[in-house]
Parts: sequence; structure tokens; C-alpha cells
Amino acid sequence: QVRLAESGGCLVQAGGSLRLSCAASGSDFKLNSVAWYRQAPGKQREFVSAIDSGGFISRADFVKGRFAISRDSAKNTVYLQMNQLKPEDTGVYYCNTYPLIPTPTWGQGTQVTVSS
Repeated sequence: QVRLAESGGCLVQAGGSLRLSCAASGSDFKLNSVAWYRQAPGKQREFVSAIDSGGFISRADFVKGRFAISRDSAKNTVYLQMNQLKPEDTGVYYCNTYPLIPTPTWGQGTQVTVSS
């Protein structure tokens, strides 16, 4: 079983950048596809971007050209580099498997706040 822990969120001004980290534990990490999801205040959690074990990437339309997902299998870590941040990117960012299992367990997430 893989356990994931998010970090790197903070308050940033619009137009700024952040790099989020998702640290994984568990022997199956290298075989897993991992994704970032986010939940804005008052909204449902949504898919942001995913990367599979072979490096294939998928991403939501709203992050194309701004966010980049990557993984370092040696460090068991998946990153989300976020550039050109907008106030609407504010929310709690989570990582989890991709696709989600029917009853996923969510970690604490990491708060990203983008001020205008």
C-alpha cells in the first residue's frame, strides 16, 4: 500500500510560482500513476494533472502551459511546478493515485493561496 504526503503550499501573489511535493512511502510507488487534485473553497475536488510510471502525463485544460508534473522515482516523490498562478488556483492540493480507487483515502493536503 502506498501512502502519500503533500507539502509546499503557501501564500503567493498572482503571477508567482510554487512547487508542491508529494512524498510516497510503500514498495508499490514506482508502479503507480499519481495525480494532483485540488479543492477550492465551496467547490468539489477536481483533477489537476497525473503522471504514470512511464512518464506519460495528462492534465486538466485549465493548467496547460502553467503547471508541470514530474516524478523522481529515486526519491519516491511527485512534484507539481505551478507557474503564472491565479487567484482561482487557490485551494487545498492533494495527491493520490490515478485513477482514484472507489473509496480513496485523502491526506491533509497542502494549502495554496494566491492573492490578487
